[in-house]
Amino acid sequence: MNALTSATPRATYELRFPCRSGERSGLSFPCDVQGRVDMDELGDRARNDYLFARTVIGRDFLAPEVICRQ
Repeated sequence: MNALTSATPRATYELRFPCRSGERSGLSFPCDVQGRVDMDELGDRARNDYLFARTVIGRDFLAPEVICRQ
């Protein structure tokens, strides 16, 4: 690894599921630039929330979006 690579901050991404209603907040999970979530890295609750959010897209949550966090 060269000095330029190690000194450059790595961008992180999150997959955000916006809530359809204002009654509750949306959910977000760490992901790669393509929006893939490594479920093995999630804790039990986060994994369950992620699977739930995917299941109820269109009912409780809007389609997810990838957000760059620096």
